[in-house]
Amino acid sequence: MERTEPCTPTPSTSTTAHHWPAPEYGPSSAQRASACDLVTVPARQGLEAVDILRRGAVDAPGPDPLAVGPVLHDDGCDVLGFLVPPGTADAWDVPGSTCVHSDGRGTVLAPRDGADWLLPPGEADPATDPAHLRAALGEAARLIEAADNCR
Repeated sequence: MERTEPCTPTPSTSTTAHHWPAPEYGPSSAQRASACDLVTVPARQGLEAVDILRRGAVDAPGPDPLAVGPVLHDDGCDVLGFLVPPGTADAWDVPGSTCVHSDGRGTVLAPRDGADWLLPPGEADPATDPAHLRAALGEAARLIEAADNCR
């Protein structure tokens, strides 16, 4: 898998995970120099995927070790947002999730109105690898389905 440049989220504008609009763009050229796309998923599946990625319990292509980048959650804890490399939205097709395209203009994401970082920038990898995230979300969906069928 070809490595992409990591994105650099800068907490300075308002965006919430509950209803994430297209990413907002910062005023400085340094902020525009780097871009992230944002994958949003239901919180239950997202939390499972974070756990799967952190345990390295996913079978995904590529030589890089599994890692998870910054992750946002909304104020109601209904949605998680994974920062992924720019261009991910071009081919994102995972059912039950969406991917917001940054158009290469750079993103500036910051939680507001009770939303916050689950994994803040600086404490996580620069971005989650989309292939690993896709595999982790698939595994999470299977685990959730199995757990729900045991009730």
